[in-house]
Amino acid sequence: MAARAPFDRIAVVAHAAAAAQWLRDLGFSVQAFAVPKSATDAVGMISATNLLVRHRFGEKGPCIALNAHGDVVPPGLGWTHDPYGATIVEDATHGPVMYGRGVAVSKSDFATYAYALLVLQALAAQGIDLQGSVELHFTYDEETGGDIGPRWLLEQGLSQPDYAISAGFSYAVTTAHNGCLHLEVTLRGRQGHAAMPESGVDALAAATRVLTDLYASREELKGRRSQISGITHPTLNVGLISGGINTNVVPDRVSFRIDRRIIPEESPVAAEAELRALLEGSAARCPGISIDIRRILLALPLVPLAGAEKLTRALRQNGAQSLDFRRLRN
Repeated sequence: MAARAPFDRIAVVAHAAAAAQWLRDLGFSVQAFAVPKSATDAVGMISATNLLVRHRFGEKGPCIALNAHGDVVPPGLGWTHDPYGATIVEDATHGPVMYGRGVAVSKSDFATYAYALLVLQALAAQGIDLQGSVELHFTYDEETGGDIGPRWLLEQGLSQPDYAISAGFSYAVTTAHNGCLHLEVTLRGRQGHAAMPESGVDALAAATRVLTDLYASREELKGRRSQISGITHPTLNVGLISGGINTNVVPDRVSFRIDRRIIPEESPVAAEAELRALLEGSAARCPGISIDIRRILLALPLVPLAGAEKLTRALRQNGAQSLDFRRLRN
């Protein structure tokens, strides 16, 4: 069983190199763009390479970019197959089933997009008049916000699509999505011996109070309802915590990380300011405790964009004709 990668330190160059070779084996011309180290360091990654495949069918028509990501979150417990492998098992009910991180989303979309482009090329070869161009964007930073993947490709002028389709684990056409804020919170006290706990300032006790206030705030967030179908309310989760020195020492430092999802109707700036104020106010009620709050990630919410209707209408119409949803439900 493969070991977990260290939190927030993920290397993906090897996967990008393998994917690029597989795409070339299918006859595609692949461009590989290594992201500068300063940019990868800024998001806590060791390295990253973005892949682009471009094909122009005609001078007229829009450029449509299809984006998929090859990175995943670390695997949890309970795996019976290598989470970083691609084990295919014959299932009596469903037929061949593949096990591995990213099988459902979004590594699966590498294959889906490549197949779609091969089909379009075959249609064009048969004389069907296709206009515009298609780009495949294979990036590796969805789990860290997209700054050195899709955003980097756009900011560097390497791609200027008219429309973009991103991978999603849904049969719906999604035009809005929650944003994501990650904060790292560090509470500092003073160490002391456990035989004389009053000699220290317990950072873990302070963290317990702050976390209690955080979890209580989740109930208030449930009252903020989104008007967009499929989106409910903002959420908050504490997903990682560390601290302490030893069993017989009063902990002088505790850190934890918060995931705050931001609905499209919210202001990301206001959401972050509100969360920081809650944390600072809670820590201020703990004598001798200092607090440091560091933003790790801010991915803005996706809001419906004017002009997207032309693409989404086509996707919905063709999807309804192509998919048998009664079979999919079963």
